Amino acid sequence: MTIYPEPQKESLVKRMLPPSNANVPKLSRETGIPQDTLYGWRRQAQRAQGLTRTPAAGGGERWSSEEKFAMVVETAALSEVERGEYCRKRGLYAEHLQAWRRAGEQANRGTPAAGSGERAAERRRIRELEAELQRKDKALAETAAWLVLRKKAQAIWGEAAAE
Repeated sequence: MTIYPEPQKESLVKRMLPPSNANVPKLSRETGIPQDTLYGWRRQAQRAQGLTRTPAAGGGERWSSEEKFAMVVETAALSEVERGEYCRKRGLYAEHLQAWRRAGEQANRGTPAAGSGERAAERRRIRELEAELQRKDKALAETAAWLVLRKKAQAIWGEAAAE
């Protein structure tokens, strides 16, 4: 295992973190330090700064929903200047935070969930209606059978026998 000088390590870590977000494979080719080592250093630095992931260049698709929610909550009370500084530290744009906030608001605006009592009442009502439907189906089948028997009796014995 190679031990690298601390100043070199610090400068490379600084280049890998926001706002620079230098490409790790490119740094590896430049310095000759293995990519795994660079990724490990970056991960350690992120943990030390309270960052858990590096945002994607496209806008934070790599953040988990819990992390997005936490960032929205953290920045809710910040001024625009403070929010900008927060975003720069994490390699985000303020638009990302706004989009995540809107998405959370829309998710919470969904149809209100029926209470468990309401659901139980609905299930009970459905069972009652299904039972009534079965009873009526049986009555209809019985009536149809009587009509068929009556027609057969009329055909065999004539009109007088059926009365």
